[in-house]
Amino acid sequence: MSITGNFADFSLPELLQFLDQGKKTGILHIELSSDKNQTNAKQIYYIWLHQGRVIGASDRLDHQGLTLMIAQRGWISERVISRVTQISSCFINAPLGLCLKSQGLVQPEQLKLLFNSQVLRPVCALFQIKDGQFKFEAISTLPLGEMTGLSMSATEVILIGLRALRDWRALAEKLPDPTSGLSGLSAKQPRLHLNAQEWQVWEFANGEVSLEKIASQLNLSVETVLQIAFRLIVVGLAEEHFMVTAASIPMIEDSHPEIPLVTSVPEPTQKPSVSQSFLKNLVGFLRSKTI
Repeated sequence: MSITGNFADFSLPELLQFLDQGKKTGILHIELSSDKNQTNAKQIYYIWLHQGRVIGASDRLDHQGLTLMIAQRGWISERVISRVTQISSCFINAPLGLCLKSQGLVQPEQLKLLFNSQVLRPVCALFQIKDGQFKFEAISTLPLGEMTGLSMSATEVILIGLRALRDWRALAEKLPDPTSGLSGLSAKQPRLHLNAQEWQVWEFANGEVSLEKIASQLNLSVETVLQIAFRLIVVGLAEEHFMVTAASIPMIEDSHPEIPLVTSVPEPTQKPSVSQSFLKNLVGFLRSKTI
């Protein structure tokens, strides 16, 4: 399966949510539009997913990105990593990070730091993309050399990335209307780890209160509430509910000429006709009198 598109039509958060819901396994190619003033090649980034969970990310395809990241931190040299991967059977079918951990070369906390630097930070930065292309392709083998062994659902990556996002210009057109409300898509409480403000907004997801009124009641800016609402919508917890108000109903002007007021009613020119039921009852009455 191959999926292609443009971020102008389909944002990265929406794309990741689609891949998560479909439990897709594959590689997502992201090609950024280069600056017209620069002559270098276009920037390309890669995100790997397994059954809808993000397992790795890099700007290269030689499976050396994670090794270089470890070496740059001074934890293990590239030469040692290369030597260990050659003599240990662990690296045949297990992620690089977990194999290094099993050899006592890295600690669990270091793997978390690597995953944060390898996946969460870059993906958050990619949410600011407005012009660029993407292509998702299914894969049969996982990129073990680029995997820490940790993973996170694409939905959770979306939440974390959007919470940290500061520049929302790329997603401005995706935000709901301030006069709209939210409708929850499930009566059950979300299983996702929402923060305090997200919980507060989600509790108003009954389709009866506009987002601008929610902002007023929670003492938050309308912009903040719109961003929170977008997060709830894109991760599948709510949907935008368009509310009809008196102000939104267009006034229809009467184009008919004004009808003058009639002060007197003229006499009818014809006598009113007698109904058939009245005549029938009258005939029956007269017959009864003659008997």
